[in-house]
Amino acid sequence: MSNNTKIAVRTASSTYEVEIGSDLLPHIGARVDSLLNGGLSAGKQRVFVVTSPEIWKLHGERLASGFPFAPVLLSVPAGEQHKRLATVERLAEEMAQHGADRDSILLAFGGGVIGDMTGFLAAMYMRGIRYVQVPTTLLAQVDSSIGGKTGVNLAAGKNLAGAFHHPLAVYADTSILSSLPPAELRAGLQESVKAGIIRDRALFDFLDTESAAVLRGDRDALTRVVADSVRVKADVVSADERELGLRMILNLGHTLGHAIEAATQYKQLLHGEAIAWGMIAATGIAAHRNLITADEAAQIERVVRAYGPLRSFTTNATELVALTAKDKKNRSGARSFVLPLGIGDATVVRDVSEAELLEAAAAMMSEVNSLQVTA
Repeated sequence: MSNNTKIAVRTASSTYEVEIGSDLLPHIGARVDSLLNGGLSAGKQRVFVVTSPEIWKLHGERLASGFPFAPVLLSVPAGEQHKRLATVERLAEEMAQHGADRDSILLAFGGGVIGDMTGFLAAMYMRGIRYVQVPTTLLAQVDSSIGGKTGVNLAAGKNLAGAFHHPLAVYADTSILSSLPPAELRAGLQESVKAGIIRDRALFDFLDTESAAVLRGDRDALTRVVADSVRVKADVVSADERELGLRMILNLGHTLGHAIEAATQYKQLLHGEAIAWGMIAATGIAAHRNLITADEAAQIERVVRAYGPLRSFTTNATELVALTAKDKKNRSGARSFVLPLGIGDATVVRDVSEAELLEAAAAMMSEVNSLQVTA
């Protein structure tokens, strides 16, 4: 436990730590109790754990063993399709039935869907209670559990209902990652690739040169990737808490990626897989604008593909472009689009035309359709 990495997230409204280490789960109860000044062990405060049946079956016993009293379980079925207001309302009703009050604490124990919903539930229950993130997927550990963005999806688009509400702490247990299916691990690594592209050349180069170790789940390699990715996210969030400027670079690949998810009803690709396609399209736009050298654009595409394979999906370019008009990053009717300027640097532009975006989406869909033919 002494070798654990702790990274501070400091914003105008909140300061907290992300702790990264192996075999953290049995110790989280004691850490939460300490954050609450002994409120759990004294029986004054209660913990409500939001998780899925699958996650609890795999890891619940180890987590629960560290709490002085058994937490109340709030169960959510796995899958992005459950990330809706109706689910949050049901969870809030269950909390009320179990006597949750302003001093109760929520614990998000799962991937990005669980984390986003739990944070939103914490933000709105009794106008705001405290919560802790215990992310169980690589994607959640390196990205979605950090920064206080919470929310749910609407039929019109992803994360269109939500709030900024920071956790008390984030505990990333890297030993959990060995239980992830290979596709989940690879999808999560795409968010780390993104972090390298936008802000950390050394992380990108490590993902490039050490891809074999990373992909086979080498614990030391994954721990470095998680820690470096978290530092990128913490640095950006600390500088721009409310996504008014710099923080938008974290959305590289997400404009078209979210459109792909919405067009496929969140059923055909994992989030990281959709973002991978979006990063390739964004890199293509940047290359056509001569914002990035051809060599660096090719290197980005190569590394994104190395953490694939990129899977096919069913939609069309016109539908994807129409869906980008509903992206939550848009301002005053103009699309906000993140483009790489080089490995380790990115910018936000608001002048990507519909024709330009349609061309990039069509090129992407041409490759997607060729995958379907050869499958």
